[in-house]
Amino acid sequence: MLETLNTIVCEVERDRTLERPEQLRERIRAMDRLEDVMQHEPSGITPAGLAVIATLRRRAKERHATLADVQQRLCDAIRHAIKLGAGAHALRGWVRHDDLLQPWGYDHLDALVGDVLALDEPVSDIAPLDTDMVFYQPTPVRHVLDLIERARLTSDDVLVDLGSGMGHVPLLVSICTDAQAIGIEREEAYVSSAQRAAAALRVERARFVAQDAREMDTSRGTLFYLYTPFTGDILRQVLDQLRREAGRRPFRIATLGPCTPTVANESWLRATREPQADRITLFRSIA
Repeated sequence: MLETLNTIVCEVERDRTLERPEQLRERIRAMDRLEDVMQHEPSGITPAGLAVIATLRRRAKERHATLADVQQRLCDAIRHAIKLGAGAHALRGWVRHDDLLQPWGYDHLDALVGDVLALDEPVSDIAPLDTDMVFYQPTPVRHVLDLIERARLTSDDVLVDLGSGMGHVPLLVSICTDAQAIGIEREEAYVSSAQRAAAALRVERARFVAQDAREMDTSRGTLFYLYTPFTGDILRQVLDQLRREAGRRPFRIATLGPCTPTVANESWLRATREPQADRITLFRSIA
């Protein structure tokens, strides 16, 4: 084990390319490896071995601090660009085609955007979930950017995120496109966090509403997004509400996750390509 820990520290110390801002993915992975060293708890080891581990921890901490400083400067630059209205240029170039090969889980993009948006976790208690509501998890950033790329949103669009949590999707859509975005979220603490982030970054096209999705105003949205925020009867009620709106005008729905097959079975919707639960699927309403 000591040899493995030493190898990790030596490799990350030698690799100076990690200090280049564009080496985001590699830097985040290196920082994760250093954290493993820093948090390693040895057992059954000699006093000499403990001394070696203490040295490795110190070196890992120093190198981690250097890389964290690079990361902080990158995030500060992106935040500054967003405030100036240049967020699309600052963010959209980070996606690589192979990022989407791993559909679930979070990666370097989530680490970056998490630092950039600086969303503060709610300090108040979160209300218990009702039946058919799904525990909140943010959409992985690579899927949000894939949605933005494929939906081709314009200034005429209004994206409505149903079950928006702390607002990752509306914030990124408003930063990276000319569209407006509305987050519908039942939990007021999440809504407050999203509003603070939007104000801090001067993102004026994102709006957040503390509301049950079943009570939303469907008249404005041109694209409704669901990352499976609910299932069962709640999903049925929301889809019926959207079906009624589709009788008045056309719009699109985007899905990700287990709700995709259910949405794909709606006779009033047509998918733009073969529906996949692990990729963004776009649907168009039909008369």
